[in-house]
Amino acid sequence: MEYNEALDYLLSLTDMERGFQASPNPTMNLESVRSLLSRLNNPQRGRPTVHVTGSKGKGTTAALIAGVLQRAGNVTGLYTSPHLHSFTERIAIDGDAVSPEEFAAGLSAIKDAVEAERESVHGDVSTFGVLTALFFWLMRAQVPRVSWQVVEVGLGGTFDATNVIDPPEIAVITPISLEHTAILGNTPGEIARDKAGIIKSGTTAIVGPQRDPSVLDVIAERCDEVGATLVDVASLYQYEILEKFPFGQSFRLIGPNGERRMRTPMLGAHLVANAATAVAAAEAIRARGFSISEQAIVDGIAHVRVPGRLEVMGQKPLIVADGAHNGESAEALATALKEYFDWRRLFLVIGCNQDKDVREIGFKLAKLCELIVCCRFNNPRAMDPYQMIQEIGFLGPAAVAEESVADGIDTALSHASEGDLVCVTGSLYVVAEAREHILGESVIRR
Repeated sequence: MEYNEALDYLLSLTDMERGFQASPNPTMNLESVRSLLSRLNNPQRGRPTVHVTGSKGKGTTAALIAGVLQRAGNVTGLYTSPHLHSFTERIAIDGDAVSPEEFAAGLSAIKDAVEAERESVHGDVSTFGVLTALFFWLMRAQVPRVSWQVVEVGLGGTFDATNVIDPPEIAVITPISLEHTAILGNTPGEIARDKAGIIKSGTTAIVGPQRDPSVLDVIAERCDEVGATLVDVASLYQYEILEKFPFGQSFRLIGPNGERRMRTPMLGAHLVANAATAVAAAEAIRARGFSISEQAIVDGIAHVRVPGRLEVMGQKPLIVADGAHNGESAEALATALKEYFDWRRLFLVIGCNQDKDVREIGFKLAKLCELIVCCRFNNPRAMDPYQMIQEIGFLGPAAVAEESVADGIDTALSHASEGDLVCVTGSLYVVAEAREHILGESVIRR
């Protein structure tokens, strides 16, 4: 099977990222995921695991934890979603995406099991479920190389296809806010209950700083229920940002094991909170008897850069892209734009999925803007740009619609001068198309 054939096969399955999922029962439930993995002799087993969920920052936090483990001398597998330019990005070993050839060979190897599962009593099989099985299969194929796996949840926690680790050594829950309410719940506490399903007996649960106190209560209840250890990052770690630059920042982190001065090439106070959560996870791993040096923690944080998160893609005018997709992440983006960059006027290029609260995102960003350019992106779930104007066009700045991200960026640039800032946001899909248009990033295929 060639790579393009592998993608054709994957996308012939039920793809919930590009479809619409309004039911609390996912197309591919955990029973069928476990059945598929059983057909493959349970490749999810055999190596310690960090399982990461949350509403904001879970991908970045997962990458930071993987970076620390790698610097500590561990060959580390990382599973994240969605990708920016190629499905291969979702499966990485020591920071490098698997090759298209490895990806295709792995899918060829598990295809018979997938087809057997499709014909079984369990029913349909999803693209994400098969990708999850492929990740675990590739991690086992690398034995004895891969010594840790860091797994980011796709959606929620309890019913997610990744929730097959019994138990993970470390479960990480990053900040929780309202998202996917039709599936996960209508309050942060309800959503936390779903996400806390990744916490199992014997797990150490690392909980990042939370805005809603009910989240911590729900997670503490889950830990008591299953016999897990709770680490509350907000109460145990304090940080102070020391320097801010357009291409990085330094900060002081004080925790149970003393003070560290650290650097990161990524931007935003929320990123420093993610880094504190990653450090807490590293210290929890060390408390379990695994070797992680102080230098590995410092270097791991310092060398991880995740594209599409407050990424500077141009200067004069500044062009900054960020995958903020809800109100809280848009608020963090607005704060970072004011604190980390000098600019005269702001031109916003925004595209969102249909299930996102674009009005709430607009409320957080519109007061900074000179012009809002609403755009469509290449996904069936993309919101119509004219519908977006109806949602945010009354917020103050002028709003116009464009039929592509590239056209939206070009419109913003036609109005911007050297001292201005163009911000591209609303979804990682939008950021991906911006990177392709501005940076010339090649696309193997979505």
